[in-house]
Amino acid sequence: MTDVTDGVLHTLVRSDQGGHEQVVLCQDRASGLKAVIAIHSTALGPALGGTRFYPYATEEEAVADALNLSRGMSYKNAMAGLDHGGGKAVIIGDPETIKSEKLLLAYGRFVESLGGRYVTACDVGTYVADMDVVARETRWATGRSPENGGAGDSSVLTAYGVFQGMRASAQHLWGDPTLRGRKVGIAGVGKVGHHLVEHLLQDGAEVVITDVRQESVRRILDKHPGKVTAVTDTDALIRTEGLEVYAPCALGGALNDDSVPVLTAKVVCGAANNQLAHPGVEKDLADRGILYAPDYVVNAGGVIQVADELHGFDFDRCKAKASKIFDTTLAIFARAKIDGIPPAAAADRIAEQRMAEARLH
Repeated sequence: MTDVTDGVLHTLVRSDQGGHEQVVLCQDRASGLKAVIAIHSTALGPALGGTRFYPYATEEEAVADALNLSRGMSYKNAMAGLDHGGGKAVIIGDPETIKSEKLLLAYGRFVESLGGRYVTACDVGTYVADMDVVARETRWATGRSPENGGAGDSSVLTAYGVFQGMRASAQHLWGDPTLRGRKVGIAGVGKVGHHLVEHLLQDGAEVVITDVRQESVRRILDKHPGKVTAVTDTDALIRTEGLEVYAPCALGGALNDDSVPVLTAKVVCGAANNQLAHPGVEKDLADRGILYAPDYVVNAGGVIQVADELHGFDFDRCKAKASKIFDTTLAIFARAKIDGIPPAAAADRIAEQRMAEARLH
């Protein structure tokens, strides 16, 4: 047995990060497809999670990512109140060079072979147009275009959910569910971030932005002259004097040993996935008196949308579900206070409780 297999089996079966129900290794030589589909839990219903297309250095790295991401989706879907468990898939390779219609169709056949135990959607490296292709081979593909019966871009509701999480944070910390007059910094004003800017300006917040893509910054500044300010980079943003809310909306790992000690904001609430760089960061935030709204709770608007697609997409129905992120976030803060633990740990406990109760029925 190779070291790679042993490492995967250890993670899957014996480690604390394991507990997955099923892991499927997929290969189609004709198209060049190599993929991993990981189903962490179906306790609440069919596993739901996107397909990541990425040039992993090794197969072991790909499997590890699928395992971690699928586990995270179990918690996200549980906290979003969805009747779905957690799953995730990864396609190994550079999407810029190997993605093809033939490969996506082959992948769709593997998803279909699971008989609805896994429902896929977009993730890093896959887009609405890709899901349209995958859906030609399986009914278990969401995140499709409106022309093909889907809901299209999910960033609108993702941003709306993050805004609800911010309102809940303001309610908890300052006793008023509004960002009016508060200085909010957004790192990343792309698909989700630019919608978040609109919500905050409508609510009367003072908005500061940054993005590695200058064209994204320029688009916001041109649209809202004199209402939004920009800083050079994230390091400058988190050190901004008077900053009250920090919204990481770009890459993961934004909260780490370098950023937390110098963060001026009293609230962190953003759309980025996996914001905590490593275990223990949530305690560092709490020790500094910084309120952290767990990322997988507040950014669940997107998964709420793709789940609704399975029932015939209705935007108003989805928005009503995403509005509940406000109450869910408040409940997490209350549980954290009662249990004397950080909000991230409280969210995990609530999600685990919901999954455990579902298994008993």
